[in-house]
Amino acid sequence: MSLASASRADAAMRPIDDRVVLITGAGSGLGAATARTLAAAGMTVIAADIDDAAAAGTVAQLEGAGGTGLAVRLDVRDAASAEAAIGGVVDRFGRLDVLINNAGTDMTAAFDEIPADTWDRVLDVNLRGPAVMTRAALPHLRESGVGHIVNITSTAAKRAWPNASAYHASKWGLLGFSHALHAEAREYGVKVTAIVCGGMRTPFLLERFPDLDPGVLQDPANVAETIRFVLSLPPESVIPEVTVLPMRETSWP
Repeated sequence: MSLASASRADAAMRPIDDRVVLITGAGSGLGAATARTLAAAGMTVIAADIDDAAAAGTVAQLEGAGGTGLAVRLDVRDAASAEAAIGGVVDRFGRLDVLINNAGTDMTAAFDEIPADTWDRVLDVNLRGPAVMTRAALPHLRESGVGHIVNITSTAAKRAWPNASAYHASKWGLLGFSHALHAEAREYGVKVTAIVCGGMRTPFLLERFPDLDPGVLQDPANVAETIRFVLSLPPESVIPEVTVLPMRETSWP
């Protein structure tokens, strides 16, 4: 790329350093990596997690690196919790520009071995949670002028493997929800993007599958950089769906 071309490309990207972002599940893994990446880009980061100590730990990292952050305890399944969290953000910072629906959970077991309440919990966190959060955030995102919803889905939304039926159901549903939101919210200037993630070196996988080779996974920071890029697109463009895989991905061609 020539210097002139590089300059035009840089000029086309949209600055994000004045935006306020709320990230669910920000206490660890991809959520924490995304918080670090977006704080380094100058965004004000609200790290939300059901584990308030983990959220506080993420914010301590951000502030230690010179970023701006706020830790919030949040249960994405609870509409009152979502309204309180988002209302507190808007009261404190005057706006909410970006919602990243990242919180997730799973149970690895055959369908007929998954207790009904566990099935419900996986779908409540992974699918109903983003809907609850979006319902609370959307009025503020419409007012923002740069509103953007990022839904973290998975290759589990594209194909299936044994012992993950609840996770697959939730992630296929989230991908469909994300595309439906894209079709509806664009009328109001709110962008919606689904990030289809391949395997990452995060506790979500490594703590549950200790024999998994980390070499076939990717650094969550790479996915976080993709999120930063998506948020930086010019106003006239949106990426409704993007897939980010490790080079040695085994769950997707």
